[in-house]
Amino acid sequence: MIGRIVLALLAALAALILVRTALFRPKKEEAESFEDLVFDREAALRALAALVRCRTVSNEDRAQEDDAEFEKLVALLPALYPKVFETCTLLRLPDRALLFTWKGREEGNPAVLMAHYDVVPVEEEKWDLPPFEAQLRDGAMWGRGTLDTKSTFNGILSAAENLIAQGFTPRHDVYFAFSGGEEVNGQGAVHIVDWFAEKGIVPELVLDEGGAVVENVFPGVGEPCGLVGIAEKGMMNLEFSVSGSGGHASAPAPHTPVGKLSAACARVENRPFRAHFTKPALEMFDTLGRHSSFAYRMIFANLWAFGWILDLICRRSGGELNALLRTTVAFTQMQGSKAPNVIPPSASMVANLRLNPQDSVRAALSSIRSIVRDPDVELRILKSFEPSPISRTDCEGWRRVSRAVSGTWRGCLVAPYLMVQCSDSRHYRKLSDRVYRFSAMDLTKEERASIHGSNEHIRLETACRAVEFFMRLMKQC
Repeated sequence: MIGRIVLALLAALAALILVRTALFRPKKEEAESFEDLVFDREAALRALAALVRCRTVSNEDRAQEDDAEFEKLVALLPALYPKVFETCTLLRLPDRALLFTWKGREEGNPAVLMAHYDVVPVEEEKWDLPPFEAQLRDGAMWGRGTLDTKSTFNGILSAAENLIAQGFTPRHDVYFAFSGGEEVNGQGAVHIVDWFAEKGIVPELVLDEGGAVVENVFPGVGEPCGLVGIAEKGMMNLEFSVSGSGGHASAPAPHTPVGKLSAACARVENRPFRAHFTKPALEMFDTLGRHSSFAYRMIFANLWAFGWILDLICRRSGGELNALLRTTVAFTQMQGSKAPNVIPPSASMVANLRLNPQDSVRAALSSIRSIVRDPDVELRILKSFEPSPISRTDCEGWRRVSRAVSGTWRGCLVAPYLMVQCSDSRHYRKLSDRVYRFSAMDLTKEERASIHGSNEHIRLETACRAVEFFMRLMKQC
């Protein structure tokens, strides 16, 4: 009797899972028609090349920066975007912040479009083409900043330049907020946010760098995906250190400082943080999972039953999907003795943690301490900031961004996601709950790998689509 009841319950459970999977299909959406846009592609590409030729390399040590190169870029802007300077006002704020104001026809519901014009350093000997000459090869422009994020900077200003030339005026105010120190966590964006706060300006949407149009990043989905970040993870650089008496390597103690750190490292890596199915992850699964293959649709339609399987897959494979679900820990630096036969009196290592929205700096530190379980290992936070709030997707700000993505990359699936990197947009947490992160580009895996690496380049067609995207977005403002 009990066996029959168990079999009946299992059959009912299986039927429920199969029905839910069968119903987990793409949602019907009204077909939208998008107009074809006309703009000066050659002028936009010339402007991007001029920006790339400016060596606006930021550095934690300001003495290593070349102020003249930053001023050179700013001085070029009136010639590159003359209509913008005829129509918009430019306010320069401390720490290389630039804020353009394009007045709209009506008050209220302003938009803030962001980018940064500083770039990370280069190792020129590892580049196939010079990193600051914007040379063209095989239909692409090569140079530091072509992807991160002078293409966005140029896309915004070139879009405005062309719309102004065509007689367009936005309905509401549009702000172009540019930072010259994002790569080193500079304060330029903070000064802009403070200016907005002082003026009582509450944006309808804020858009910064983030996701892109990518392929083969979601299991079982073959279509291109336009991923728009609705939150970003927090960050903590955590130092682990052990002190001892040191000595000659010929007569070591049972555990040296390096040995203790190695054990701590292994314990942390073998005990990943627990998975959290946050709003960015759930909305991404609900959107893209419906387009996935049957087996994956079964998982995403029934996370209550199969969430543990997804968690297991992510923990074992690592990578982007795993980073979406949990706080990650990456050990990046280690220091010890300067000689092979000397036990160091102290040793240290640094881990970079990216904090899930459900975690916090304090909670993550407590978890690491409980995992290490060694009083000889001291933990010290070098730098940290909390995860961003999660933005809304039930508002006009989200719909504007989504429509601009769909209109520019026809046939792509637009979905929210959790941005695992950090951006200046985190500073807008006190201004708006409609902060989104999307780099207006379609990128291959190779191109994504060149960001902050060698041979950074952008296809010319991609650079032009960035202009088209921002034109579509601005026409909704």
